[in-house]
Amino acid sequence: MVQLEQRDRPGAQEWVPARPSLTSIRAALPDCRGCELYQHATQAVMGEGPVRAALVLLGEQPGDREDREGHPFVGPAGRVLDDALEDVGLDRNEVYLTNVVKHFRYKPGPGKRRMHEPPGRVHVAACGPWLKAEFATLKPTGVVLLGATAGKAVYGSKFRVGEVRGTLVDWPDSFEVTAPPDWVLPTTHPSAVLRADDRDAAYAGLVADLRVAAEALR
Repeated sequence: MVQLEQRDRPGAQEWVPARPSLTSIRAALPDCRGCELYQHATQAVMGEGPVRAALVLLGEQPGDREDREGHPFVGPAGRVLDDALEDVGLDRNEVYLTNVVKHFRYKPGPGKRRMHEPPGRVHVAACGPWLKAEFATLKPTGVVLLGATAGKAVYGSKFRVGEVRGTLVDWPDSFEVTAPPDWVLPTTHPSAVLRADDRDAAYAGLVADLRVAAEALR
């Protein structure tokens, strides 16, 4: 296995616009060489949604479909999320959807399949400047953290979804943003529904958590 050195993961800061806007971030993101993931991904996947969205949904990384199409949450997990948002009365077009890591990390599977591989802490750290740039532009009322990777990116390595899922917690002082959201709601990633032995129960849990966020926005 090839060992990567720090110079192979310089971090994204060099490519992030000095005065970020969603437009300038979108223009700059394709050139990012902050870590090695760009070498094999089809493209970087930018967040999408209104700049003044009251709610941000933060996930882990693009999947296979997202990598091919260039949009977040358009694969199987995205369809689960769409259904859950509809069930709690939230319009996907009125929320901002993004991921902690902007390139798809995968390993070869059977045939030509590309199997999802979770990003490591080094990838989350390297991509962190993009997430901070997005939040420098966004000023949401609330943020939903979809899964452990999103939670650890915001709160640090000791974060555990199961300890706080479905509850409203404060944005951490350690993650400085221009306008901290009023609250954060951690929950599981919608892909966990697809992996669950009891999908109905897992989906019901996701819906229940998102309903807390929906009520907090009203």
